[in-house]
Amino acid sequence: MIATCGSAGSPLAHALVQKRAEPLLLFVEGAAGEGKSHLLQEVADLAEDAETVCLWWRCGTGGGPSPEDEHRRPPALWLVEDVHRADEEELRRLRRVLEVLEPGSAAAVTYRPEELPLPGLPLGGPPMAYPSRMTVLRYRLAPWNEERVRQAAVQALGEGWTPEAVRRLYERTGGVPRVVVDLLAALRERRPAFTGTAAEVEAAGTPARLAELVLSRTYALPPEDRPMVWAAAVLGRPAGRDELTAVSGLGAAKGNTALLRALEGAALVELGEDRYGFAVPLEVPAVRASIPGPVRQDLHGRAAGVLSRGQPVAWDAVAGHRRAAGDSRRWLQAVEKAAESAAAASRHQHAVTLLEQTLATPGLPPQARARLAPLLARSAVTGLRSDQTVEVLTQIVGDSSLPSSVRGELRLDLGLMLGNQTGQYAEGWQALETAAAELREVRPDLAARAMAALSSPYWPGDCVDVHRRWLRNAMAAADASGDDATRTAVLANRVTLATHCAEPDAWELVKRLPRETTDPACARQAARGLCNAADAAVWLGLHERAEDLLAEGRDLSARSGAPYIEHNALGAQLLQAWWTGQWPGLAKRCEDFVAATADMPRIASDAYIVRGLLALAQGDWEEAASWLSQRGTSGTNSLPVPLAATAAGALIRLALARQEREAAAEQARAAWAVVAGKGVWSWAAELAPWAVEALTRAGDSATAHAMVRDFARGLDRGDAPAARAALLWSRAVLAETGAPARGERDGLLRAVELYQEAAAAYASLPRPYAQALAAEGAARCVLAAHSEAGPGPVAEGADNSAPTGTACSRTSVLSAVTELESCAQRFTDLGAVWDAARTRALLRTRQPARKGRPPGRPSHADELSPREAEVAQLAASGLTNREIAVTLHLSPRTVEQHIARAMRKTGALSRRGLASRPGGSSSDGARPLVRQEQPG
Repeated sequence: MIATCGSAGSPLAHALVQKRAEPLLLFVEGAAGEGKSHLLQEVADLAEDAETVCLWWRCGTGGGPSPEDEHRRPPALWLVEDVHRADEEELRRLRRVLEVLEPGSAAAVTYRPEELPLPGLPLGGPPMAYPSRMTVLRYRLAPWNEERVRQAAVQALGEGWTPEAVRRLYERTGGVPRVVVDLLAALRERRPAFTGTAAEVEAAGTPARLAELVLSRTYALPPEDRPMVWAAAVLGRPAGRDELTAVSGLGAAKGNTALLRALEGAALVELGEDRYGFAVPLEVPAVRASIPGPVRQDLHGRAAGVLSRGQPVAWDAVAGHRRAAGDSRRWLQAVEKAAESAAAASRHQHAVTLLEQTLATPGLPPQARARLAPLLARSAVTGLRSDQTVEVLTQIVGDSSLPSSVRGELRLDLGLMLGNQTGQYAEGWQALETAAAELREVRPDLAARAMAALSSPYWPGDCVDVHRRWLRNAMAAADASGDDATRTAVLANRVTLATHCAEPDAWELVKRLPRETTDPACARQAARGLCNAADAAVWLGLHERAEDLLAEGRDLSARSGAPYIEHNALGAQLLQAWWTGQWPGLAKRCEDFVAATADMPRIASDAYIVRGLLALAQGDWEEAASWLSQRGTSGTNSLPVPLAATAAGALIRLALARQEREAAAEQARAAWAVVAGKGVWSWAAELAPWAVEALTRAGDSATAHAMVRDFARGLDRGDAPAARAALLWSRAVLAETGAPARGERDGLLRAVELYQEAAAAYASLPRPYAQALAAEGAARCVLAAHSEAGPGPVAEGADNSAPTGTACSRTSVLSAVTELESCAQRFTDLGAVWDAARTRALLRTRQPARKGRPPGRPSHADELSPREAEVAQLAASGLTNREIAVTLHLSPRTVEQHIARAMRKTGALSRRGLASRPGGSSSDGARPLVRQEQPG
C-alpha cells in the first residue's frame, strides 16, 4: 500500500534477468516514511522470480552478513537498508562488498538523506572507487500526490470522504506514505465512527510513530538549541532564520548555531530559500505539546510581537498567539482587527467563524462583546450564515448591560438572518420591528434599514399596504440619516416592492441603482436591488429582462463580496430555467444547490420547488410531494409567498390527479387566502388555474368565480404577462368545468378560445410547458364539444355528401388530434413523462386503428407493446396502479397485467427496475420505456 517498485525496480529487474549484465548499484533516497523498506521488499520479490540469491543487510543493528556471504558469487542481489545508521566499520565492510560486485549481481542501498553523517555521501568519505564496469544510479522517492492519498483513503475507509477531508489529509501528512497509512489507521479506530469530514482529520492528532521520530530528533539536540525547534513549532509554518531567531529568544549568534544543529539533526528541514520548518506538518502539534507551559507562553508572546511588525499584519495568527500567551486584552484587539480585515476582503465566512469562537468564550467582558458582536452580525448577514451565529446573536441581544444602540444593531442583523436565511419569518419580523423602535432616535440609518426590511413583500403575513407603509417610513429615515449606503439599501427595497407589484415606474427605479459606485456597501445594496428585480422579472414572465438583470446582479454581487445575494440570484436562475423549458440537467443543478446550502433552508427554497415541479411533470409523484414540502425541513407555510403559492399549485394538481377532490379544494382555499391577503397578484399565476379547477371539481364554482374576479381586479393594468396568461387559463378552466350547466357545446367552445389565447400568451414569453398544457386543454375541449362527430377524423374514401356541420366538426376534431400529437411530442421533448402519457391516452380515444394492420392484436412476444411501455414508464416513475389507471383511462386490473408482462419481458425485478430496461415498440405514438437520460 505504501509504494510500488515502478521505475526504481526496472534497472534491477534488467540486471537480474540478464545474467551477464554489468553489476548495478542503485541508491534509494527517501525521507522517513516514504516507502524505502517497502520498495526493497518488492525488489526482493523480483529476485525470487529471477532465481537470484537475495542477501539482506540492515545497517546499525550490529549484525550484517557473514564472511561467506560477503564473498558470494553471482547472481546475487544485495538489499542494504538504512545505510545512514552504519558506523565507520560497517561502511568499510559495505564498500568492500560493493567494490567487487560481479556481472549478474546488483545492490540496492537505502538511506534517509536528512540523517547522513556526511550530506550527499551515503557511503561516507572519501568517495568510493567504483569499478568502471559498474552502473551506479540514484532514485529519489517522493511523497504521494493528492490523488494517490485519496485512493489510499478510499481503500482504507470507503468512499465517504468529502473533497475537503481528502485535501486536509494530504496537507497534514505532506503525502508521506507511512504517515498517511498511520493516520488512516487512527481514523479507522476512532469512536464515534469516521464520517469523512475534514474536522475529523484535523482532530486525529499526530500518529505515534511520527511523534516519536520528531521528538527524538528534537531532544537529541543540546538543551540550549531546542528553543529554535520550539519556535518553529509555535509559529506552525515555514519561517525565515531571523524570524525563528526572534521567536526563540536566542539572539543572532546563538540562533544561527541552533538552526544549523537543528538542520544537521533533521529536527528541522530547509523548505525553500530562507524557509525552515518541519518535514511533515503533523510534526508541529507533537513538538508544540512537548514544550514546557511557561516556555510556550513566552514563545507565543514573542511570535505575536514578530508578526505584528509584518506587512500586511496577519491578524488571525497574531490573535491566536496573543491568546496562547495569556494576553487577553491584546487578544481581543487582534480578533477585532482580524475580523475587520477579513470582512474588508469579502472573506465573510472566515470572519464569522473567528467571531463565533471568540464570543462563545466564557467570561468575555461586556465591552468586548459590544465591539465584536456587531462585526459578527454584519458578516453573517452579508455572507452565508451558520446556525451558531443565530444562537450567539440571540443570546447577546438579551444582554441588558449592552447599550441599546448596540442591541438594536444586533437585533436588526438577527432579524435579517431569521427572515432571509433561516425562514423564521415571525421571529424575524418581531426582531426587526423592535430594532426599528430601538434605533429610531439613536441610529436613524440603521432604523431605516430595519424599516426597509419590513417593506419586503416576500414575508408571509401582512398585506402589501403594510409593506408600503414601512417603505415610506424607511425612505424618510434614510433621507434623515444622510448616509448613501442607507439610501441605496432603501432604494433596493423600493425596487423589490415596485417590480413584484408590477408598478408603472418599477423599471425606472431599477435604472437608479448605483451600479458604478466605488463604495462597497452601496455596491452590495445595488447588487441586491438588481438581483431582486431579476427575481421579479422571472415571476412576471419578463424572461429576457430577467436574464440581463441576473447577469448584472451576479457580477456586481461577486465584485462587491456579497455571497448571500449571489446565491439568491442562483435560485432565480433555477426558476428561469424551469419556466423557459431549459430542463436538461436542471434536476441535478437543484440537488447540487440544496446540498451546497444545506444549513440555509430559505436560500435553497427555489431549488426545492423547481425539483418538485420537475418530479411532478416526470410522473414521480412521491418525489414531487417530498421536494415540494422541502424534504421535511419545512412546510409551504414557511416559504416566501410566491414560492408557497407555486408549491401549493403543484400539490393541488397532484391531489386532483389522485382524484382527491376535497383535499385539493381545501388546499386551494388555504393557499388563495395567503396570496389574496398579501395582495401581490402576480404571485397568483402558478396557483390560480389549479385552485379554480379544484374548487369547480369539488362543486364550489361560486368561490372559483370569485377567485377569477379578484385575480383580474388585482392585476389591473400592471405589466405581468405570466399572470395575464394564467388569468386566461383560469377563465378557460371555468368555461370548461361549467359547460354542463350552461349548455355544454357553447361553454366548451368558449373554453377552446380561452385556452388558445392562454397558449399564445405563454408562447410569447416563452413558457413552453405551460403553453403545451394550455394547448392540450384547447384540444381536449374541441374533442369534448364535437364528441358527436364520431370516434375520430374522417377516413379516406368517406362519403363527401355528409352535412356541412358534420364535415366542419370532423375538421375540428382532426385539428385537435393533430394538436394533441404536437403536445405529446413537446411534453416528451421536455421530459414531462406524465403529461406525455396522459395526452397519448386521450389521443387513443380518438385515433382509428392504423390502416393495413391485420385483424387481431399485433404480436409483441419479446418486446413491450406501446401500451406496456407507457404503463411501465409510469410505474417506474413511482405512480401506483390506481394513479396510472386514472392517467391512461384504464382499469387498475389492466394496469396490473401490463406491469406484470413488462417485468417478465424486461427481466426487471421491481417496478423501479423497469426504468433501466430497454424500451419496446414505439409504434402508435408510444415512446420507449423511460429514456436512459431524462432531461432535467
